[in-house]
Amino acid sequence: MPHFQSDKYRFPTLLFTNFGTSIVKNSTLIGMWTRIIFLAVIFFLIDLYFFQAVKTVTQSFSLNKKAVIYCAFWSLTILSIGFGVAFNYLPSTGPWKGIRLYGMSILMMFMICKVLGILPLLIDDVIRFFKFIVQLFIREHGVDTGGKGISRAKFLSQMALVVAAIPLATFLFGMVRGAFNYQIRKVTVKLHNLPDSFKGFKIVHISDIHIGSFVSGNPLRTAFAMIAEQKPDVILFTGDLVNNLAEEAEEFIEQLSSLSAPEGVFSVLGNHDYGHYVQWKDENERIANVEKLKQLQKDVGWKLLMNETHMFEKNGEKLALIGVENWGAKMRFPKYGQLEKAHAQATEASCKILMSHDPSHWEAETTALFKDINLTLSGHTHGMQFGIDIPGLKWSPVQYVYKQWAGLYQKGDQYLYVNRGLGFIGYMGRVGIMPEITVIELDRA
Repeated sequence: MPHFQSDKYRFPTLLFTNFGTSIVKNSTLIGMWTRIIFLAVIFFLIDLYFFQAVKTVTQSFSLNKKAVIYCAFWSLTILSIGFGVAFNYLPSTGPWKGIRLYGMSILMMFMICKVLGILPLLIDDVIRFFKFIVQLFIREHGVDTGGKGISRAKFLSQMALVVAAIPLATFLFGMVRGAFNYQIRKVTVKLHNLPDSFKGFKIVHISDIHIGSFVSGNPLRTAFAMIAEQKPDVILFTGDLVNNLAEEAEEFIEQLSSLSAPEGVFSVLGNHDYGHYVQWKDENERIANVEKLKQLQKDVGWKLLMNETHMFEKNGEKLALIGVENWGAKMRFPKYGQLEKAHAQATEASCKILMSHDPSHWEAETTALFKDINLTLSGHTHGMQFGIDIPGLKWSPVQYVYKQWAGLYQKGDQYLYVNRGLGFIGYMGRVGIMPEITVIELDRA
């Protein structure tokens, strides 16, 4: 996933995370500039290939029109590659922050759309290749040109431009209208063993703020005001407060402090909160960053649960809230969570709710070994910030990685709710999968 950081941690970010994460994270021998040059060459070759469609479509244009179009195309290519390099050295705070984040997001969109656009060109080249092979063996046959209509090459080149333009327009719309289109989703969950005193207990569940991606506090004010209007008994945040650095949250202390509920605000850490996606001088520096983030959450009035249990009590009846550190069964995410340790503190409660950032934890460990955990709350996937999410149809590419990726799931008497995330990272918008505030009301099964 993309990473954003201050000048102190100059590290190739979105360029590498979307087009070579494994190279960046696992290589210690290849220098930073070697990686920059390598990826710049890849981007240039993609543009060079895509340019063939531009040439084919504009072949009947006048020389002046061609010159303008070609000059604009290659100027954008040079600017894009240049910005991709400069991104790592621009200040991450102040007026440059928005330019860095939105500029890189637009660059990423252009590259994705060009990759999609070259697919029709590949079809044409594959056809040409096989026709060439056939002609080597059947030389006496001519080539069928298909009449006087539009040539296959021109048709596929036009298709390439259309295939690139449609997602580009969609992505731009998602940045303008989707990024802060907060949706309140209400769900009633009926739990076995829920104490009578907790019937109607209202939880607001949010996740994945990724506060380093915000350039203004106004969207957070809007979202948190919407949360307050729900009058929750408790607010639960399931991780990824920052993209990488604790300092990202410092300019939003006022907004974070405004979250409140009668039973409190509780949180756990997500994979991004540990700072694994930037280069540190040593492990002690990374740990210090995590400790700073922990203190910040305490300062704003949140109760961070680190493999521990908080007990709600009403009329002598108890409801356990278990919070674990990040534990992921996918993509080699670190397993810091110690559910056994936290669960041991919850034995007094007949009904248990677990906060665990990564939904893969649910099937990998929770439902297999801790069958008395009634409800698990997770986030992490963001619904990939892209997909279809309408009544009767829910789809996102992330479902091919995470079986449980958005909404409510059930296995026997155990439930999992996966929040679609309040913020965003990398792509500064959302298409189809809107940012979510979940309102969960508990009832007895």
